[in-house]
Amino acid sequence: MVKRRKVQYALVMGLCLVLFAGSAPVYYLFGTGWAVAMCVIAMFLPPIAVTLGNISDPDDPRDHDNRYGPNAE
Repeated sequence: MVKRRKVQYALVMGLCLVLFAGSAPVYYLFGTGWAVAMCVIAMFLPPIAVTLGNISDPDDPRDHDNRYGPNAE
């Protein structure tokens, strides 16, 4: 289902934004190490979100336009 892909993408990108924006208060409360760790984790989330958003769903009949993968004709 196309909605599943959009929801997964939105959740991962929302987590990325929360980690990035939340690193500023964490910097003042807990120190530089925790804030940098949060930013490093947030740095790796966008490629993961794009990958999750582009994975085809084998149960969705509208998602059969792929040349490769589980829905290839």
